[in-house]
Amino acid sequence: MKRALITGITGQDGSYLSELLLSKGYEVHGVVRRVAIEDPVHRLHRILHLKDQIQFHAASLESFPSIYRVFEMVKPDECYHLAAQSFVAYSFEDEFSTLNANINGTHHVLAALRDSAPHCRFYFAASSEMFGKVAQVPQNEQTPFHPRSAYGISKVAGFHLTRNYREANGIKASSGILYNHESPRRGFEFVTRKITSHVARIKMGLAKELRLGNLEARRDWGHAREYVKAMWLMLQEDKPDDYVIATGEQHTVREFAEVAFAHAGLDYHDYVKVDQQFMRPSEVETLLGDASKARQKLGWSYDGKFTDLVHEMVEEDLRLVQHR
Repeated sequence: MKRALITGITGQDGSYLSELLLSKGYEVHGVVRRVAIEDPVHRLHRILHLKDQIQFHAASLESFPSIYRVFEMVKPDECYHLAAQSFVAYSFEDEFSTLNANINGTHHVLAALRDSAPHCRFYFAASSEMFGKVAQVPQNEQTPFHPRSAYGISKVAGFHLTRNYREANGIKASSGILYNHESPRRGFEFVTRKITSHVARIKMGLAKELRLGNLEARRDWGHAREYVKAMWLMLQEDKPDDYVIATGEQHTVREFAEVAFAHAGLDYHDYVKVDQQFMRPSEVETLLGDASKARQKLGWSYDGKFTDLVHEMVEEDLRLVQHR
């Protein structure tokens, strides 16, 4: 039985990845903060249905000794490093904690793996935000990075750390440059879930408007459930490598809002207001991924539809509002 260790197991991607690995017969271990073990109902809400099938280990990515102890105990065959301060807007407010948590956290995991489980295959959750002010459209694995936020910068650093451990230490380390991936399990602070949750609240008479920033920002949105399959496929390859994971289809924030409101029988024009406080100091205007390499080498492809993803998120938020 293969043994997998997941950081960020309580997040959107961690929950879908846990389901996937358990379905494949893995022994799944998760790194969590001690407070999550003490308050599972709130802190582990995305994986409560899996709680009895996962072994949790209390540790902090900011503490190398605690991460090292987990690797010594688990000796994983595969490690999926998903944990990060991943909300881009917050990285403008507190760039210090974003850089510290994301860069040092990745370094601690890689160093612990090298010293304690050198044969473990490693996955780093890179991000399309690394491309930032894009040099070309669409972007692929050869496109230069020009990050426009502390978050993007931290992911570029993590990407290079991962590659360096691969080249210098022989670690089978791969990076997935994932484009925006959403689901009903997305955090409420992200613009997609902010939109769908407000649609539900407005539909039920609990809110009157939705304030957003740049409606013309263009993104490549896919479903997180499909993207975690790509993570797993990367670690099944004997030769580690880096891959862009994307749908190859682009939509604006405005389009996302339009589809979401329309699904609830509402016109977004009546409720959406542009608010300057939600504008980024340095905007990433357009992201569109070319996942040709993943299709050719991993056999991964994305067949989902943008409208189906938006509708699924709206339906879940309507259900949540109705059951409160």
